[in-house]
Amino acid sequence: MLLLNVTLENFGAYKGKQVLDLKTRPGRPIVLIGGLNGCGKTTLLDAIQLALYGPRARTSGRGNRSYDDYLRDSVNRQARPKQAKVVVEFSTTVEGRERRYRVLRSWEVKDKSVREFLNVLIDGEIDFVVSEQWADHVEDILPLEASSLFFFDGEKIESLANPDRAASVIASAVQSLLGLNTVERLRNDLLAVQRRQKISKEDQQTLDEIHRIEDAIRQADGLCDELTQRLASERSALEEAERRYAALEGAFAKEGGHLYARRAELETERSQVASQLISANEVLANSLASGPLPLLLLAPQLSRVREQVEKERRASETAQVVSVLSERDRELLELLKKIVPADSFAVAEGHLNADRERRASVANEIRQILKFPAESLPQLTSLDEILRQEAARAQELVEQAQLHRERLSALERQLAGVPEHDVIAALLEERDAQREELARLRFGLSKLKEDLEAARRRREQLKLDRERAYKGRAAKLARAEDAERIVTYSDRVRATMEKYGSALLQRHINKLEVAVLQSFQHLMRKSALVRDLRIDTEKFTLTLVGPDDEELDPSRLSAGERQLLAVSLLWGLAKVAGNRLPSVIDTPLGRLDSRHREHLVDRYFPHASHQVLLLSTDEEIDAYLFSKLKPSIAHTYMLVHDDNTFTTSVEPGYWWAGGTGHVA
Repeated sequence: MLLLNVTLENFGAYKGKQVLDLKTRPGRPIVLIGGLNGCGKTTLLDAIQLALYGPRARTSGRGNRSYDDYLRDSVNRQARPKQAKVVVEFSTTVEGRERRYRVLRSWEVKDKSVREFLNVLIDGEIDFVVSEQWADHVEDILPLEASSLFFFDGEKIESLANPDRAASVIASAVQSLLGLNTVERLRNDLLAVQRRQKISKEDQQTLDEIHRIEDAIRQADGLCDELTQRLASERSALEEAERRYAALEGAFAKEGGHLYARRAELETERSQVASQLISANEVLANSLASGPLPLLLLAPQLSRVREQVEKERRASETAQVVSVLSERDRELLELLKKIVPADSFAVAEGHLNADRERRASVANEIRQILKFPAESLPQLTSLDEILRQEAARAQELVEQAQLHRERLSALERQLAGVPEHDVIAALLEERDAQREELARLRFGLSKLKEDLEAARRRREQLKLDRERAYKGRAAKLARAEDAERIVTYSDRVRATMEKYGSALLQRHINKLEVAVLQSFQHLMRKSALVRDLRIDTEKFTLTLVGPDDEELDPSRLSAGERQLLAVSLLWGLAKVAGNRLPSVIDTPLGRLDSRHREHLVDRYFPHASHQVLLLSTDEEIDAYLFSKLKPSIAHTYMLVHDDNTFTTSVEPGYWWAGGTGHVA
C-alpha cells in the first residue's frame, strides 16, 4: 500500500482545499510535514484514519462524543455552507495486480442533522459495491486492529512498553497481520459445518437449549461491548479529573496553600526563636554587662595604667638598689682604702659615686602617682586574658542573637505570606472535593474492570457450554454415515488446524522476538541494556532480559528508552508481517534525548517502511537532524497557522529547507 495524496477540505483547522502529494521514490521514502503545536499535525493523521475507517476510526479528538457530533465539530468554523471533505488516494496490489483507490468521505451539517457520503473509486471508476461494503473491504487492505502499528502518535506509544498494553497489540497484530486469524476462521467454519450436520438431527428440546445459549452469548457480547465503551469513557473522565486536580494543586500552591497548612508549625517555631533571642539578649545584658566586660571600653586607659605601674615598679626597685649599693660601696671603699694607692682609690670612689647618682636620677624621674601594691600586680596582668575570654563569649552570643533575629525575620515574612482562611477556603474545599471525585472515579474504574472481566468469563463459559452441547448431541445423533464422516473429519481437521496454528504462532513469535530485539538494540545507544527478549505464546506478554540474565522491569527504563522499545515493537511487527504498508508517525521524537533522536533519524525513519510520513515540530527535527534526514526525503511541507483566523494552510518546504520561514 502506498499513499499517493491526501486532500482536506474545510476539515478542522484546514480552511478551504489543502492537498498534499505523498508519492515517494526508491531511496527517498520520507515525507516530512512540519508544524508547531496546535497547527494541525494530529488533525492530518486523524483525517487519514477517518477517511479509511469512518465511525470506527480511532481519532485523537473524538473522545466520548458520538460520531455525528464528531463530524459536526470537525467542520471548519468559517466554512459556508457547513460542509467538509477528506480524500485519501492510495495504490495497493490486489490479486497480483496494482489497483489505485480513491476514498472520498464527505459530510454536511444542516441544523441538527449530519449527512455523510462515502464514495470509493477504483482505477478512476466508482465502485458502488465496494463503497457499500467498504468497512469490510478495507480490513483486507489494512485491518483496523493493525492500523495502530502504522498510524501512531510518537508521544503515546511509550505505553506499549507496558507488558499489558503490549500484549494486546502483539495479539491483534499476530492475528491480523501474520495470518493466524485465517487459521481461526477456518476452524470456526469447520465448526459451523459440524453444527449444520448435528442440528439437522437434534430434537427440538436440544435446539431450544442451543438457541438459548446462543442468545445468552449475544447478550454477553453486547454487555462486553457496553462495558468496554463505559471503561473507555471512565478512563477519559479519570484523566480529565487528574488534570483538574493537578491544576487545583498548582493553584493551591501558588496561593500559598502549603504555607497555610504549615501556619501552626511556623507560629510555634516563631515563638521558640523569639524566646531564644530574648534569652540571648538577657545573657548579654545580665551576665556579661554586669561583669568585667565593660572594662573593654577603657582599654587605652588600662594600657596606660599598666605602663605607669610598670614604671613605678622599676623606679621603686631602682631606689632600693641605690640604697643597697650605698652600703656596699661604703664597705668596698673602706677595703680599697687599705689595699690600693690613693690615686686609684680616688678613681674607684668617683666611679662608684657617679654610678649611684645616675641610678638615683633615674629613680627620681618617675613620680610615684599610683603607688600600686606589689601583691596586686598578678591580677592586673591576668585582666587582659579575662577580658579576651569575655569578649569572645560576648561575640558568640551576639552572633547567636543575630541568627535568631534573621530566622525570626524569615518566619515573619513566611507568616505574612500565609493567606487568610477566607482567601484559601474555597480553593481548599474545591481541591478536597476534586480529590474525593478522583477516589470515586478510580473506584468506579476498578469496579468496571471487574465487571468486564466477569462478563468475559461468562461469555467464555457460555461458548464452552455451546461447544459441549454440540459435541454431546453430535455423538448421539450423527447416525448417517456422511454426517458422521463429516463430523469426524472436521474434528480431525480442526485439531490439525489447531496444531498448525500453534506451530505457526510459535514460528512467528520466534521471528518477532528476534526482530524486536534486533530493532531495539539497533536503536539504543546502550546496546547491552537488554540481552534477550521473550514473548509468551499464550498471553502475548513481553519480557525483557538484562545482561545479568534477570528479568528487566520496563519501568526501570527511562521514558526515552521505553519509547524506543515501543518503536522497536512496531518495527519488528512490521518486519515480520512483510506487508508493504506506510508508516505515519505524529510527534516522533517528543521524549527522546539528542542521541536517541539521532539514532531514530539514522537507523529507523529511512528504513521503517517504503513510505514514512513524519509529522514533526521544529524542536524535534531541527536543522541538524533535518540535514541528516534530507537524503531520504521525497517531499517537505509546512502547516502554516494564521493566529488571526485560526486556520491552517499547507505550503511546500520546511523550516531549514530554504524558501520557508519559521512560521508561527
